Amino acid sequence: MADPVAGAKTALLVLGCPQVPVQTSIALYLMNRLKKAGITPVVAGNKAANTLLVVADQERHYLGEVLDLDRAVGLITDKKRTFDLCFVFIHNDAGVSYAATMGAITNARLYALVYGEHYEEQEKKIDFPCTVVAAKAVHNPLPLKKAIDEVAPWAA
Repeated sequence: MADPVAGAKTALLVLGCPQVPVQTSIALYLMNRLKKAGITPVVAGNKAANTLLVVADQERHYLGEVLDLDRAVGLITDKKRTFDLCFVFIHNDAGVSYAATMGAITNARLYALVYGEHYEEQEKKIDFPCTVVAAKAVHNPLPLKKAIDEVAPWAA
């Protein structure tokens, strides 16, 4: 069976509340890596998370399409959008719920990016199929970046 990442064309990045500072920088980093690999990233987040990215990347070097998170869930549920990869940013219970939802409504290869002060507690709540990438990253994005690089989800 072929590797599901090979030939991937689109990736959905699901962002929650940007309460933990590393979310924005890791999202930009991941978008850059995906684009370099020929994978089109699409961001779905709440208004605050989306606005932080739009302000940080005003010329859209990394950021492309941006969707409201609830609208993205609706489009996927209604079979109007599909993605090859899905990255859900998790630092609280809502993130775990969104990851479980994405696992249920999409056939995308699912990555749970778990971070924050209490990342281990959130990681234990993941009881559905996905690739878990976890690190204690709150203000410093490097531990999570390193964990993502080890998985290299953009590589075929």
